[in-house]
Amino acid sequence: MYYGFDPTIIILIPAIIFTIYAQGKVKRAYNTYSRIPTQKGISGQQAARMILDNNGMGHVPIRVVQGELTDNYDPVKDVMHLSNGICNGSSIASVAVAAHESGHAIQDGTNYGFLKFRIAMVPVVNLVSGASWPLIIIGILMVAAGKALGGILFDIGVIMFLVVVLFHTVTLPVEFNASRRALAQLTELGIVDETEIKGAKKVLSAAAMTYVAALAVSVLNLVRILAIRGSSN
Repeated sequence: MYYGFDPTIIILIPAIIFTIYAQGKVKRAYNTYSRIPTQKGISGQQAARMILDNNGMGHVPIRVVQGELTDNYDPVKDVMHLSNGICNGSSIASVAVAAHESGHAIQDGTNYGFLKFRIAMVPVVNLVSGASWPLIIIGILMVAAGKALGGILFDIGVIMFLVVVLFHTVTLPVEFNASRRALAQLTELGIVDETEIKGAKKVLSAAAMTYVAALAVSVLNLVRILAIRGSSN
């Protein structure tokens, strides 16, 4: 059991550095391409509407939400939310982000397996993500105190945390697939030209890195938990 400085925190350093890098890359890409308008002047809202209609999703409404990059598609309510900057902007970044969210809508409309699995996991993840750490910490303390129940609580906490790791893992193909669909639609519908699609790729690739970083953090957290558990025996 560690007292004072916990050396297992070192395990998280690579993931923390990668997360900072990924967030910085997203910000740089967005700031760069949000200043470059598309030649056709199509707004994010117009791009989303074109893509949705082209894929039989004309019934999906597009609503404006507050904040920056708060854009999302809600598969439960079957509605797309676009932030004001994305919705009304006609930059490469605006149409790229709007197309990405449209990609999620298309996934929903075509019953894309990974998206359906991710949706099914949400209520479970919401439950276990808040309970896993308390159980893990209590379990470790009880193990250190020589109480057998501590090991059981710890194992339950680890299983719950594994569900969170699985959720982040499933999120990757969902996000990558939505971006691929987005880029294909932007090209097919002529929303951007060949030079602009490169910028759209950079915006979406940078955004995808944040999901990779989230998975890395969760995996290394699991490794750290197991390391702490081993030290308490």
